[in-house]
Amino acid sequence: MNAKTAAALATVLWGFTYVVTTLMLPPHPFLISAVRAMGGAIILLLIARQLPAPGWLGRLVILGTLNTSLFFSLLFISALRLPGGVAAIFQALGPLFIILLGWAILGARPTALKIISVIIGVVGVALVVLKGDAQVDLWGVVAALGSTLSLALGGILMNRWGRPPMSMVSFTGWQLFIAGVELTLLTVLMGDFPAELTSTHVTGFFILALALTAIPFVLWFRAIAHAGAVTIAPFFLLVPITAFALDAIIKSVVPTPFQLLGIGIVILGLLLSQKKVPSPTAP
Repeated sequence: MNAKTAAALATVLWGFTYVVTTLMLPPHPFLISAVRAMGGAIILLLIARQLPAPGWLGRLVILGTLNTSLFFSLLFISALRLPGGVAAIFQALGPLFIILLGWAILGARPTALKIISVIIGVVGVALVVLKGDAQVDLWGVVAALGSTLSLALGGILMNRWGRPPMSMVSFTGWQLFIAGVELTLLTVLMGDFPAELTSTHVTGFFILALALTAIPFVLWFRAIAHAGAVTIAPFFLLVPITAFALDAIIKSVVPTPFQLLGIGIVILGLLLSQKKVPSPTAP
Protein backbone atom coordinates (compact mmCIF):
# COMPACT_ATOMS: atom_id res chain seq x y z
CA MET A 1 0.00 0.00 0.00
CA ASN A 2 1.51 3.34 -1.02
CA ALA A 3 1.56 6.39 1.24
CA LYS A 4 -1.33 8.25 -0.40
CA THR A 5 -3.60 5.20 -0.32
CA ALA A 6 -2.73 4.69 3.35
CA ALA A 7 -3.53 8.34 4.12
CA ALA A 8 -6.85 8.15 2.27
CA LEU A 9 -7.87 4.95 4.07
CA ALA A 10 -6.87 6.39 7.45
CA THR A 11 -8.94 9.54 7.02
CA VAL A 12 -11.98 7.62 5.75
CA LEU A 13 -11.81 5.36 8.82
CA TRP A 14 -11.59 8.43 11.07
CA GLY A 15 -14.74 9.68 9.37
CA PHE A 16 -16.63 6.74 10.92
CA THR A 17 -15.76 7.97 14.44
CA TYR A 18 -18.70 10.38 14.68
CA VAL A 19 -21.26 7.67 13.85
CA VAL A 20 -19.79 5.12 16.27
CA THR A 21 -19.45 7.72 19.03
CA THR A 22 -23.02 9.00 18.75
CA LEU A 23 -24.75 5.64 18.22
CA MET A 24 -22.75 3.22 20.39
CA LEU A 25 -20.91 5.09 23.16
CA PRO A 26 -21.94 6.88 26.37
CA PRO A 27 -21.83 10.72 26.32
CA HIS A 28 -18.58 10.95 28.28
CA PRO A 29 -15.94 12.49 26.00
CA PHE A 30 -12.89 12.18 28.27
CA LEU A 31 -13.63 8.52 29.00
CA ILE A 32 -14.07 7.89 25.28
CA SER A 33 -10.72 9.57 24.57
CA ALA A 34 -8.93 7.56 27.26
CA VAL A 35 -10.36 4.21 26.19
CA ARG A 36 -9.73 5.03 22.55
CA ALA A 37 -6.04 5.80 23.14
CA MET A 38 -5.29 3.10 25.70
CA GLY A 39 -7.31 0.45 23.86
CA GLY A 40 -5.50 1.17 20.61
CA ALA A 41 -2.16 1.17 22.44
CA ILE A 42 -2.74 -2.22 24.06
CA ILE A 43 -3.69 -3.81 20.74
CA LEU A 44 -0.63 -2.44 18.95
CA LEU A 45 1.86 -3.13 21.74
CA LEU A 46 0.65 -6.73 22.07
CA ILE A 47 1.38 -7.12 18.36
CA ALA A 48 4.74 -5.30 18.36
CA ARG A 49 6.15 -6.46 21.72
CA GLN A 50 8.92 -3.90 21.46
CA LEU A 51 10.21 -1.36 23.99
CA PRO A 52 10.70 2.30 23.02
CA ALA A 53 13.90 3.03 21.12
CA PRO A 54 16.76 4.30 23.34
CA GLY A 55 16.80 8.08 23.60
CA TRP A 56 13.29 8.43 22.17
CA LEU A 57 11.17 8.49 25.33
CA GLY A 58 11.05 12.29 25.54
CA ARG A 59 10.11 12.61 21.89
CA LEU A 60 7.47 9.91 22.25
CA VAL A 61 5.91 11.88 25.13
CA ILE A 62 5.80 15.02 22.99
CA LEU A 63 4.40 13.21 19.95
CA GLY A 64 1.89 11.21 21.98
CA THR A 65 0.64 14.38 23.64
CA LEU A 66 0.35 16.37 20.41
CA ASN A 67 -0.97 13.64 18.11
CA THR A 68 -3.38 12.05 20.55
CA SER A 69 -4.09 13.28 24.08
CA LEU A 70 -4.13 17.03 23.42
CA PHE A 71 -5.76 16.50 20.04
CA PHE A 72 -8.52 14.25 21.43
CA SER A 73 -9.22 16.47 24.47
CA LEU A 74 -9.49 19.73 22.55
CA LEU A 75 -11.44 18.05 19.75
CA PHE A 76 -14.13 16.83 22.16
CA ILE A 77 -14.26 20.21 23.94
CA SER A 78 -14.84 21.93 20.60
CA ALA A 79 -17.48 19.33 19.72
CA LEU A 80 -19.33 20.12 22.95
CA ARG A 81 -19.22 23.91 22.42
CA LEU A 82 -19.62 24.26 18.65
CA PRO A 83 -22.17 23.02 16.11
CA GLY A 84 -20.86 20.06 14.15
CA GLY A 85 -20.58 22.05 10.94
CA VAL A 86 -18.47 24.78 12.51
CA ALA A 87 -16.19 22.24 14.18
CA ALA A 88 -15.72 20.46 10.84
CA ILE A 89 -14.57 23.69 9.20
CA PHE A 90 -11.75 24.04 11.71
CA GLN A 91 -10.81 20.39 11.17
CA ALA A 92 -10.64 21.12 7.46
CA LEU A 93 -8.07 23.85 8.17
CA GLY A 94 -5.66 21.14 9.36
CA PRO A 95 -4.00 20.65 5.95
CA LEU A 96 -3.36 24.39 5.66
CA PHE A 97 -1.79 24.47 9.13
CA ILE A 98 0.42 21.49 8.24
CA ILE A 99 1.59 23.20 5.05
CA LEU A 100 2.40 26.46 6.88
CA LEU A 101 4.15 24.68 9.77
CA GLY A 102 6.09 22.59 7.26
CA TRP A 103 7.26 25.80 5.64
CA ALA A 104 8.26 27.34 8.98
CA ILE A 105 9.88 24.28 10.62
CA LEU A 106 11.04 22.08 7.74
CA GLY A 107 11.68 24.78 5.17
CA ALA A 108 9.30 23.00 2.79
CA ARG A 109 8.05 25.96 0.79
CA PRO A 110 4.61 25.15 -0.63
CA THR A 111 3.60 25.87 -4.19
CA ALA A 112 0.76 28.27 -4.88
CA LEU A 113 -1.22 25.35 -6.28
CA LYS A 114 -0.86 23.43 -3.01
CA ILE A 115 -2.21 26.34 -0.93
CA ILE A 116 -5.01 27.12 -3.39
CA SER A 117 -6.07 23.46 -3.56
CA VAL A 118 -6.38 23.25 0.23
CA ILE A 119 -8.39 26.49 0.39
CA ILE A 120 -10.68 25.07 -2.31
CA GLY A 121 -11.13 21.97 -0.15
CA VAL A 122 -12.03 24.06 2.91
CA VAL A 123 -14.66 25.92 0.87
CA GLY A 124 -16.07 22.58 -0.24
CA VAL A 125 -16.31 21.32 3.34
CA ALA A 126 -18.07 24.56 4.32
CA LEU A 127 -20.70 24.03 1.62
CA VAL A 128 -21.30 20.48 2.82
CA VAL A 129 -21.56 20.94 6.59
CA LEU A 130 -22.09 24.59 7.50
CA LYS A 131 -25.57 25.90 8.28
CA GLY A 132 -26.57 29.53 8.06
CA ASP A 133 -27.86 29.70 11.65
CA ALA A 134 -24.70 28.23 13.22
CA GLN A 135 -23.63 29.90 16.48
CA VAL A 136 -19.94 30.40 17.31
CA ASP A 137 -18.56 30.06 20.85
CA LEU A 138 -15.16 31.70 21.50
CA TRP A 139 -13.76 28.92 23.70
CA GLY A 140 -15.07 26.34 21.28
CA VAL A 141 -13.19 28.08 18.48
CA VAL A 142 -10.01 28.19 20.59
CA ALA A 143 -10.34 24.46 21.35
CA ALA A 144 -11.01 23.61 17.69
CA LEU A 145 -7.99 25.60 16.52
CA GLY A 146 -5.87 24.06 19.28
CA SER A 147 -6.82 20.50 18.32
CA THR A 148 -6.08 21.14 14.65
CA LEU A 149 -2.73 22.80 15.40
CA SER A 150 -1.80 20.02 17.81
CA LEU A 151 -2.19 17.27 15.21
CA ALA A 152 -0.50 19.40 12.55
CA LEU A 153 2.53 20.13 14.73
CA GLY A 154 2.79 16.47 15.74
CA GLY A 155 2.97 15.41 12.10
CA ILE A 156 5.60 18.01 11.25
CA LEU A 157 7.78 17.03 14.23
CA MET A 158 7.59 13.39 13.12
CA ASN A 159 9.10 14.49 9.81
CA ARG A 160 11.72 16.65 11.49
CA TRP A 161 12.89 13.95 13.90
CA GLY A 162 12.58 11.05 11.48
CA ARG A 163 11.50 7.52 12.26
CA PRO A 164 13.05 5.86 15.34
CA PRO A 165 14.73 2.42 15.12
CA MET A 166 11.50 0.58 15.90
CA SER A 167 8.55 -0.77 13.93
CA MET A 168 5.76 1.60 12.93
CA VAL A 169 3.29 -0.51 14.94
CA SER A 170 5.43 -0.09 18.06
CA PHE A 171 6.07 3.62 17.35
CA THR A 172 2.33 4.25 17.08
CA GLY A 173 1.48 2.02 20.04
CA TRP A 174 3.81 3.85 22.43
CA GLN A 175 2.44 7.23 21.37
CA LEU A 176 -1.09 5.99 22.05
CA PHE A 177 0.00 4.45 25.37
CA ILE A 178 1.48 7.74 26.61
CA ALA A 179 -1.68 9.54 25.54
CA GLY A 180 -3.80 6.85 27.20
CA VAL A 181 -2.05 7.41 30.53
CA GLU A 182 -2.51 11.18 30.27
CA LEU A 183 -6.17 10.89 29.27
CA THR A 184 -6.93 8.30 31.97
CA LEU A 185 -5.61 10.70 34.61
CA LEU A 186 -7.71 13.49 33.10
CA THR A 187 -10.80 11.26 33.09
CA VAL A 188 -10.32 10.41 36.77
CA LEU A 189 -9.83 14.08 37.67
CA MET A 190 -12.96 15.07 35.73
CA GLY A 191 -14.98 12.13 37.09
CA ASP A 192 -16.21 11.49 33.55
CA PHE A 193 -17.74 8.04 34.05
CA PRO A 194 -21.16 6.62 33.06
CA ALA A 195 -23.51 5.09 35.60
CA GLU A 196 -23.35 1.78 33.72
CA LEU A 197 -21.75 0.20 30.66
CA THR A 198 -23.92 -1.78 28.25
CA SER A 199 -22.87 -4.42 25.74
CA THR A 200 -23.38 -1.82 23.01
CA HIS A 201 -20.90 0.48 24.76
CA VAL A 202 -18.32 -2.30 25.03
CA THR A 203 -18.71 -3.19 21.34
CA GLY A 204 -18.44 0.47 20.39
CA PHE A 205 -15.27 0.91 22.45
CA PHE A 206 -13.70 -2.12 20.76
CA ILE A 207 -14.53 -0.82 17.27
CA LEU A 208 -13.24 2.64 18.22
CA ALA A 209 -9.96 1.31 19.65
CA LEU A 210 -9.16 -1.16 16.86
CA ALA A 211 -10.74 -0.02 13.60
CA LEU A 212 -10.88 3.73 14.21
CA THR A 213 -7.71 4.32 16.23
CA ALA A 214 -5.04 1.59 16.07
CA ILE A 215 -5.33 0.86 12.34
CA PRO A 216 -5.78 4.41 10.98
CA PHE A 217 -3.06 5.90 13.19
CA VAL A 218 -0.55 3.29 11.96
CA LEU A 219 -1.59 4.06 8.37
CA TRP A 220 -1.40 7.83 8.90
CA PHE A 221 2.00 7.75 10.61
CA ARG A 222 3.34 5.39 7.93
CA ALA A 223 2.13 7.79 5.24
CA ILE A 224 3.86 10.69 7.02
CA ALA A 225 7.10 8.71 7.25
CA HIS A 226 7.06 7.72 3.57
CA ALA A 227 5.60 10.78 1.82
CA GLY A 228 5.85 13.61 4.35
CA ALA A 229 3.15 15.38 6.36
CA VAL A 230 2.82 18.22 3.83
CA THR A 231 2.15 15.83 0.93
CA ILE A 232 -0.59 13.82 2.65
CA ALA A 233 -2.15 16.71 4.62
CA PRO A 234 -4.97 17.40 2.10
CA PHE A 235 -6.34 13.88 2.59
CA PHE A 236 -7.58 15.04 6.01
CA LEU A 237 -10.39 16.79 4.13
CA LEU A 238 -11.96 13.35 3.68
CA VAL A 239 -12.74 13.09 7.42
CA PRO A 240 -15.72 15.53 7.56
CA ILE A 241 -16.94 14.43 4.12
CA THR A 242 -17.01 10.77 5.19
CA ALA A 243 -18.75 11.67 8.46
CA PHE A 244 -21.38 13.68 6.57
CA ALA A 245 -22.01 10.90 4.04
CA LEU A 246 -22.45 8.25 6.73
CA ASP A 247 -24.76 10.50 8.75
CA ALA A 248 -26.88 11.16 5.65
CA ILE A 249 -27.11 7.43 4.86
CA ILE A 250 -28.09 6.47 8.41
CA LYS A 251 -30.69 9.24 8.70
CA SER A 252 -31.92 8.75 5.10
CA VAL A 253 -31.24 12.40 4.32
CA VAL A 254 -30.88 13.42 0.67
CA PRO A 255 -27.99 15.91 0.26
CA THR A 256 -28.89 19.32 -1.14
CA PRO A 257 -27.42 20.49 -4.46
CA PHE A 258 -25.07 22.79 -2.53
CA GLN A 259 -23.84 19.86 -0.44
CA LEU A 260 -23.23 17.73 -3.52
CA LEU A 261 -21.40 20.67 -5.07
CA GLY A 262 -19.31 20.93 -1.91
CA ILE A 263 -18.34 17.25 -2.09
CA GLY A 264 -17.29 17.74 -5.70
CA ILE A 265 -15.22 20.78 -4.75
CA VAL A 266 -13.46 18.84 -1.98
CA ILE A 267 -12.56 16.08 -4.44
CA LEU A 268 -11.32 18.70 -6.92
CA GLY A 269 -9.17 20.34 -4.25
CA LEU A 270 -7.74 16.97 -3.22
CA LEU A 271 -6.87 16.07 -6.82
CA LEU A 272 -5.24 19.45 -7.40
CA SER A 273 -3.21 19.11 -4.20
CA GLN A 274 -1.62 15.91 -5.51
CA LYS A 275 -0.80 17.35 -8.94
CA LYS A 276 2.93 17.68 -9.48
CA VAL A 277 4.14 21.03 -10.72
CA PRO A 278 7.05 20.57 -13.15
CA SER A 279 10.29 22.20 -12.07
CA PRO A 280 11.60 24.86 -14.42
CA THR A 281 14.42 23.56 -16.58
CA ALA A 282 17.66 25.43 -16.95
CA PRO A 283 18.20 27.06 -20.36
